[in-house]
Amino acid sequence: MIDLYTAATPNGWKATITLEELGIPYQLHAVDLTAGEQHTPEFRALNLNGRIPVIVDSEPSMTIFESGAILLYLAEKTGQLMPADLAGRYLTIQWLMFQMGGIGPMQGQAVVFERYFGEDVPAARERYKNETRRLYEVLNARLEHNEYLAGEYGIADIANWSWVKTHRWARIPIDGLSHLGRWIDSIAARPAVQRGIELPPPAGVAAKQKEMGASITTR
Repeated sequence: MIDLYTAATPNGWKATITLEELGIPYQLHAVDLTAGEQHTPEFRALNLNGRIPVIVDSEPSMTIFESGAILLYLAEKTGQLMPADLAGRYLTIQWLMFQMGGIGPMQGQAVVFERYFGEDVPAARERYKNETRRLYEVLNARLEHNEYLAGEYGIADIANWSWVKTHRWARIPIDGLSHLGRWIDSIAARPAVQRGIELPPPAGVAAKQKEMGASITTR
């Protein structure tokens, strides 16, 4: 059994979608970020960095944080969502790293300066939005001649999609990126993806469930 500690964020969805796609039984523990549960001693015992998601796998006994590492672990554990051959494996890894080092940090900062920063800093807003749009254009170019980022559908698609799907929240247009739009819609139609983005529920709902002693075991 895998215990997943997570919240309803792009990085959190990467883990829930992957687990749903793989059909692995797991226990979901919603972490209320607004209440600061990620900073409690109990959570920091799992991840000193105080970030979700984290998985604890009972067999073998392992605790893993960082969403990209979690996706790689699950793909390698099951032999799914990543090619076994060396070329296919590294094609997947490079597009996974593209999200980890590019889309995630840039879009994350775009959202901060668009939505949450205490003062308006137009130069910062434009810098991060423009760079995120440029990265979207890279994805669009890749998808012009490829249905998915690394051959077959896999963890590279899950990682990037979980962020790109929120482009409206970051106020980053995808006008003119028809291949990216096709890919977004195609992945959104997958049943496992539809389940994964509903888990866990938003923070307020998750907190109420926790008060009532409810937990979620899938499959």
